[in-house]
Amino acid sequence: MTAYWISTYVEVTDEDKLAAYAALAGPALVGAGGTFLARGLPEQVYEAGRETRTVLIEFPSVEAAVAAHDSDAYREALAALDGGAVRDLRIVPGA
Repeated sequence: MTAYWISTYVEVTDEDKLAAYAALAGPALVGAGGTFLARGLPEQVYEAGRETRTVLIEFPSVEAAVAAHDSDAYREALAALDGGAVRDLRIVPGA
């Protein structure tokens, strides 16, 4: 069953660190089987919606998404982020 990595950026505190993270995280997550489906600021929000940067990545399974997060390549990306953003990241199984 597919799984989705959903990351929302509550606050970006350092754009340079975020750029360094993105340069490493993208290839690490694609290399681990992820497919980026959406990335950026919302075009429209409703209800309690917040205009926060959101990233949606599809993985073949929850296990693949967790393995991508726990990989050495992604850990390197997280080290580059080094507090440059406050994020809410969750892995959700597909319906």
